[in-house]
Amino acid sequence: NLLQKVKIDRTANKVIATIGPPDTRRKVDKNLMRSLLEMSPYTYKRKRDLDLFLQDIDTDKKKILVLDNDLAIYHTTVEDVGLRKSPTVKEMINIRNIIKILNDTDVVISKKEESVRTIQKACIDRLDFSFSESDLEEMVQNGIASLEREYADGVLEAIDLFAEMLGFGPPPKPLRISHHKITGGSIQKKRGEIVFGPMVIYSMISNTIKWIDKQISSFDREKIEFVHQVAAGKEDASAEGPNVFHLFKKLVDKGDVFSG
Repeated sequence: NLLQKVKIDRTANKVIATIGPPDTRRKVDKNLMRSLLEMSPYTYKRKRDLDLFLQDIDTDKKKILVLDNDLAIYHTTVEDVGLRKSPTVKEMINIRNIIKILNDTDVVISKKEESVRTIQKACIDRLDFSFSESDLEEMVQNGIASLEREYADGVLEAIDLFAEMLGFGPPPKPLRISHHKITGGSIQKKRGEIVFGPMVIYSMISNTIKWIDKQISSFDREKIEFVHQVAAGKEDASAEGPNVFHLFKKLVDKGDVFSG
């Protein structure tokens, strides 16, 4: 379920990245959005020429997302959405229908990014995130085994699982290193400063994993250089190798969360 949440979050963020400002012609990636909707409790229905996804409740009025460039979520009936979004010539003759077609603010509850976040939450709300001590130990052993076998996908999966539990996220731009997976605690400060750390650094080239138990300001060039030197093996890390996975488990056991 944690891996599913990671997938949901990444898919939602990718969809949002395709949404352009109102004055551009950028198109929403509908295939990505469809894959997110398929992980949600919303059900698909084709109405006229519209692709609709309906909230799974047994009432006529429900939340209905129209899969188009606006990604509007309506709170109304399927028939009403069909009238407003794809009216026939006969329907457009009626003055009341024209008013509905020209102004849908009475039934639209969200659009674009806000709608994506609504669907994202609906996907996540279905998942059970309870876990046991044996689950944590299994994650540790899977991570170590993957590292020893030089199975990068397995190492990355273990990192993603623990990162999700600890509230870790991606590094600020100055701390990004090509061919390395870097994730850690992140605190947004004023004037664009980000304080990042503690952090884990995994090299997909050399199959090495390292832990830095420091908080690094995105404005501190000297400490940023230190992180790059650690990644290159020219400075000592706080921990490395299998010990990193044991350290992950200890932090989860303590209930530490490093996002903020």
